[in-house]
Amino acid sequence: MLSVQLAETEPAGFSIDSRAIRAGELFIAIPGERVDGHQFVREVFEKGACAAIVVHKRLPSASNPNELAAYADKLLFVENTACALQQMAARVLSKWHRPIIGITGSAGKTTMKDLTAELLGLTGNVLKSLGNLNTSYGLPLTVARMISGGAKPGDFDFAVFEMGMSSFGEIARLTDLAPPMIGVVGNVGAAHLEFFGSQDAIARAKAEMIDGIRPGGTMVLNADDPQVSKMRERRPELAVVTFGIDAAADVVARKIEIKGDLSGTHFVLKTPDEEAPVELPLIGRYNIYNALAAAAVAHLLGLSPQQIANRLAVAAPSRMRGELIRFAAGPTVIDDSYNSNPEALIQSVRAMFDAEGFTRRIVVAGEMLELGTQGAELHRRCGRQIAELKIERLIGVRGLAKDLVAGALESGMNPAHADFCGTPEEAAERLIAESAPGDLILVKGSRGVRTERVIEKLRAEFGSLIT
Repeated sequence: MLSVQLAETEPAGFSIDSRAIRAGELFIAIPGERVDGHQFVREVFEKGACAAIVVHKRLPSASNPNELAAYADKLLFVENTACALQQMAARVLSKWHRPIIGITGSAGKTTMKDLTAELLGLTGNVLKSLGNLNTSYGLPLTVARMISGGAKPGDFDFAVFEMGMSSFGEIARLTDLAPPMIGVVGNVGAAHLEFFGSQDAIARAKAEMIDGIRPGGTMVLNADDPQVSKMRERRPELAVVTFGIDAAADVVARKIEIKGDLSGTHFVLKTPDEEAPVELPLIGRYNIYNALAAAAVAHLLGLSPQQIANRLAVAAPSRMRGELIRFAAGPTVIDDSYNSNPEALIQSVRAMFDAEGFTRRIVVAGEMLELGTQGAELHRRCGRQIAELKIERLIGVRGLAKDLVAGALESGMNPAHADFCGTPEEAAERLIAESAPGDLILVKGSRGVRTERVIEKLRAEFGSLIT
């Protein structure tokens, strides 16, 4: 029986991770592929959880009635905990009649989301996905912040949700939960080829964003990506705003200057209304596209180019997504270790190519996951491109990164300058032994490869930073 006291309790937050639960939070026990959250219900109560949403038959107490007897009045029973979490989010949003912006893409969607939220912060309070909480669990947990920790739905004026996928139907489920007024598709690449088989299939899955836009809403599309641009045909009744650099578009970047000192990029932002110069403190041409996607949303919601330019000038890179680390007694490092796919890797390498004043460019590239049967060839292709871009040193990390190194050798890279390491720790040791001031190092890799450990070891070795 649910007590009156519990019914009136407002959670400090919602969590599906028993390791990170904090006092006063509500725990949702999710059965995963390897671990079932129901096994940790007693543990979360001992840490101070206010309640737990559970399925009765999954609890340890089903075989041992005394296991959770002391917490019986804090258990909320449902048939499916994941569905309960999603239904909660859908109910909150169905009664919250304010703009929802959904953002997807094969690369850069987290930066697009962060820049969009940054711009909309000029005109209101923004709820945004934290990190890359872009799944059928992550999005509801983001919505849960509207009804916990003292917050109310009315506190927020906009919601900016990143929407990811690794199979057909995932974005459709997310747009069912949070139907966007504005749906953004940034690009279509080779990420998740293992699950889809071709880029055409990936494009069809990404197009679920367009299918999910509310009637009367607007699609925001990358005019320079043919797979994205043709998505406008799916919903001809919707308004369209395009962004781009090369193709004709509504929101464009002109007079682009990539700063050789890696302090960012300069361009002129042009919208249908007017234009303004932008000093974007993010490196690489690919980040101009991320900024344009955000600018297109901001334009739709009434911001002027000058307002957009002023806000973009103070933007910061998302953690592990192009962060620049300048060691006082060591190399300069681009920490792009959060994730990787073939397009994103080469974009990051090209950003190094534009940098000036460095004696040597070093790429530490982890294995790119979820590429399916094309994985080996895609790694080789990237290796060939890296060599053609005249990168002086390449270290491949784990698995198919062997093919990355092989591709670089095929295109003429000196065998003494291209190595394979089985672990990120081994790669870090090799870097530390040979790197010097004047080196520019890019660290990039898929999450499962843990290339962020290279960054951790470089920080421990070289210590103080240039600020």
